[in-house]
Amino acid sequence: MLEKLSVGFIGLGVMGYPMAAHLSQHYKTVVYNRTIERAQRWVSEYTGTIAITPAQVATEADIIFCCVGNDNDLKEVTLGDVGAFSTMRSNSIFIDHTTTSAEMAREIGKLAEKKGFGFIDAPVSGGQIGAENGQLTIMCGGQPSNYARIAPIMACYAKNTRLMGPIGSGQLTKMVNQICITGVIQGLSEGLHFAQKAGLDEEAVIDVISKGAAQSWQMENRYKTMLTGDYNHGFAVDWMRKDLSICLKEAEQTGAALPVTALVDQFYKDVQSMGGNRWDTSSLLARLQAISQIHKE
Repeated sequence: MLEKLSVGFIGLGVMGYPMAAHLSQHYKTVVYNRTIERAQRWVSEYTGTIAITPAQVATEADIIFCCVGNDNDLKEVTLGDVGAFSTMRSNSIFIDHTTTSAEMAREIGKLAEKKGFGFIDAPVSGGQIGAENGQLTIMCGGQPSNYARIAPIMACYAKNTRLMGPIGSGQLTKMVNQICITGVIQGLSEGLHFAQKAGLDEEAVIDVISKGAAQSWQMENRYKTMLTGDYNHGFAVDWMRKDLSICLKEAEQTGAALPVTALVDQFYKDVQSMGGNRWDTSSLLARLQAISQIHKE
């Protein structure tokens, strides 16, 4: 690794916090977070410095990573009055790990190109656990030369990275990821719910079917917490609905049919109405249990 390289990280949420921590073990790291107390906590635990604005990050780092909430957050930290794009150096690269629309990625990418620096859209999969363990999967869009420069750096917190095509391709691939996950979680929720209603030993059921074609990451990592009603971890329902809205809007533009995704998006809306905005996405089981209880009564 290039030990003398300076890197910056904008956004220290549940994903960015551990990702920046992995970077700090190999590179000089400067961090920015909208809530400075979060950044102060980070520098008390890891080696690095705090920037007061995204623009300051760009003045101090050669490569800048970003992981914020949505399109508007990304615009603020890049194009705002003290955004990073106001001070980005030529030959530097801005890597966005936020899940955004492909349209936003292309818009930001074009501005970066005009200003003379690189841009990669690089949404991630693997959740908070993947970020903490350095086991994320990263889907990238951008110039091959820029990707070649940043791939070894992202290896600090990723087990797999791949360039999927030009700018926007990373976001489109992440949409495929969320579409697939949505159907799997609903299927797992229905399976567990059915097993409960049928009076089966749920643990025994999972032990058997997880050895066959029904096996999935969600089954291996979430079935136990689903059965105990523990939904206070993982990827929040609010964030999944944000991602699915991006998928459904893109599908309208491309003519893709996403009937299951649209249906499960409404199921997540039901979970929100139950107060489950911050529950993790496996809480679809709670919705089924609530419906069953209503019918019983």
